[in-house]
Amino acid sequence: MGMGYLILAGAIMLFSWLVSSRLKSKFEHYSKLQLQNGMSGAEIAEKMLADNGIRDVRVISTPGRLTDHYNPADKTVNLSEAVYNQRNAAAAAVAAHECGHAVQHAVGYQWLTMRSKLVPVVNVASTYMQWILLAGILMMKTFPQLLLVGIIIFAATTLFSIVTLPVEYDASNRALAWLENKRMLTQQEQAGAKDSLKWAARTYVVAALGSIATLLYYVSIYMGGSRRD
Repeated sequence: MGMGYLILAGAIMLFSWLVSSRLKSKFEHYSKLQLQNGMSGAEIAEKMLADNGIRDVRVISTPGRLTDHYNPADKTVNLSEAVYNQRNAAAAAVAAHECGHAVQHAVGYQWLTMRSKLVPVVNVASTYMQWILLAGILMMKTFPQLLLVGIIIFAATTLFSIVTLPVEYDASNRALAWLENKRMLTQQEQAGAKDSLKWAARTYVVAALGSIATLLYYVSIYMGGSRRD
């Protein structure tokens, strides 16, 4: 299983690099496709919120690159500086996608609710998980239960990555549907927005697969140690 895991992990890392590289090139390409309506990412976001009857969510600019996110705690759509200010197909796609999460929050989308409940658990788990797993492997012969604890904690983060998939795909679907129904973009711009979000979603698929593979690896170590005992 050790060699098999290394091969699988290597394949996932390669796939992750390919997807990330492709995503970067796609966003660079569609960032050059200027919107004929002349709207910025912030304006796209504000209009989508208004069209969905959402009045209590603010659209704000946040420093950095690829820092776009929706915060359900303070009801803010946080757009990176480039997305907030630029007027291109990539910015429109990202802005509408983040507003898709705000719409999910407003309608009580169950997968978003579940993911939000997992956030505190994942935050705590990420702090101690690696240390517990390492200690559990080193103490496998004397205290195998410690590794089991680490596996349970890691399983929570894997669950989070799995739950994230429907949340992200649904947000993209809501964004693209609104952009099309309101005729916000030209046919070429709409195709660019769809392509951008497709590749962005694939990064979450790779992350989920990597987490599942790693979880199975730790389970195999625990099961192997238990059988030897």
